[in-house]
Amino acid sequence: MKHKPLPIGVEDFKRLVDNGYYFVDKTLMIKELLENKETVNLFTRPRRFGKTLNMSMLQRFFEATEKSNAYLFDGLKIAAYPEYMAYQGQYPVISISLKSMKQASYTDAFYMYKNLIAKEYEKHKIILESNKILDSEKEVFQNIMEQRADQNVYLNSIRTLSDILAKYYEKNVIILIDEYDVPLENAYHEGFYDDMTNLIRSCFESALKTNPSLEFAVLTGCLRVSRESIFTGLNNLKTYSITKNKFSQYFGFTQAEMQEILQTFSLEQYAGTIAKWYDGYRFGLTEIYNPWSVLNCIDSYLQNDMVACEPYWSNTSSNRIVKRLIEESNERTKSMVEELINGTPIHTQIFEDVTYGTIDVNQDYIWSFLLFTGYLKIISCETVGDETYYDMVIPNVEIKSIYKNTIRSWFIDHVNRDSRTDILESVIHADAEKLEDLLCTWLTNTISCFDEQENYYHGFVTGLVSGFSGYMVVSNRESGNGRFDLVVKQRSRWHHAAILEFKVVEKYNQMTKACEDALRQIEEKDYEASLRDEQYENIAKLGICFCQKRCRVKSGGVDHFEY
Repeated sequence: MKHKPLPIGVEDFKRLVDNGYYFVDKTLMIKELLENKETVNLFTRPRRFGKTLNMSMLQRFFEATEKSNAYLFDGLKIAAYPEYMAYQGQYPVISISLKSMKQASYTDAFYMYKNLIAKEYEKHKIILESNKILDSEKEVFQNIMEQRADQNVYLNSIRTLSDILAKYYEKNVIILIDEYDVPLENAYHEGFYDDMTNLIRSCFESALKTNPSLEFAVLTGCLRVSRESIFTGLNNLKTYSITKNKFSQYFGFTQAEMQEILQTFSLEQYAGTIAKWYDGYRFGLTEIYNPWSVLNCIDSYLQNDMVACEPYWSNTSSNRIVKRLIEESNERTKSMVEELINGTPIHTQIFEDVTYGTIDVNQDYIWSFLLFTGYLKIISCETVGDETYYDMVIPNVEIKSIYKNTIRSWFIDHVNRDSRTDILESVIHADAEKLEDLLCTWLTNTISCFDEQENYYHGFVTGLVSGFSGYMVVSNRESGNGRFDLVVKQRSRWHHAAILEFKVVEKYNQMTKACEDALRQIEEKDYEASLRDEQYENIAKLGICFCQKRCRVKSGGVDHFEY
């Protein structure tokens, strides 16, 4: 049976419908928005949760166009409500996305803003032919469209366009601004946050505050940047964050929508695996799946790929907020990250009105950033006096992998070459005392992931001994009568090699015996066999045991061979 194509990366509602892509119907958002009657609506959701597609849907529904777009909604849920379909195609719409404002300097970012505004003006250049518009207004319009206007003119450019369109259509304007906080996040990391804040604040204040030409506005982003920072004096702003139940079902896939998707593509048998990887988000009271990752995973299943469930979401961003958490964490924060990775909820406050600058003032704010950007999930809350505290966990396997990979990358980047050389030398020469001291030092200084204990420690040591040009690291390879954990061996001169066997225990007093068991396993299973076949002359043997952040190493000596 031939299925509809999956809309991976398709963010234009018209293109999605015209080309017959599979569509999870979110059109009742239009009905709820009209019933809501709020003037300025801000929806904050993590990236890749359908914000841009929903904004495109709103544009195609409300925008007055020469050729009707009503057919796009035939058979969709909103079509069952003729009283709301009457609003289709009835308004001038200003639609701007700020997601491309990721430049390295304020000058370049402002140039991009001018370009975005100019393109939006060009979409409406029909007004230049109208007698309703004054010549002076046309001149301003033309200058902005051709990017010849003074810089200050662009601060009011959205308001100016709304006034001109309202006059031309004799109807108030709907303003849609997608990914409003992308330029703020970028500016924070690039070092011009204050300048960008001033630009966005000025543009929003003129367009959204006491604008008689405004019917209503919809903004999307990951965060609600504090009212004092961006939305100064904007008393008509209504924010729908992931903690709010209203509109909670319109971003991401609900459980019912997920079941329908799996039935449509005959993949019901994978429901549990997909849920483990991509479910776990909670918007208001609604359980939500990550739509980007789900669609990519389903596509992989349909293509019969060897591995279908992967961290697709992590490949769409640099995950800079998690990197910052790891890099700048104090001992308390490190402990909380370890709790999260090991499946224990953290208990903390959440601040909905945040700015990127607040991370530098109070590290506790970073948990709010992680929640609103999709890296944490609320499971419960309690109010103590006038303060509310939340229990939060990592949502799913995909997000946990981002934390663990970020920690691993940070660790490798921060272990200096000299320290790693000392570790390699102690491995090759079976210097148990020195190796134990070095490993314990790094275990103490890094964030540990004990949820998959032996895998974590295995990766920890592998990272320390990898990357030396003269040596090869081999993991979990058959040799003798079993599989060794790790072998380090010289590449071109067959002098030195080392066999490392790992054990993990729950109690410190079990560590010495576990090391001895590891050495006995190396001997009994003859892990040296493949190295003897390759004629290595000196083979070191090490039994290494881990318990939380402690390590014990015992040496089995170095066996010498002549060939």
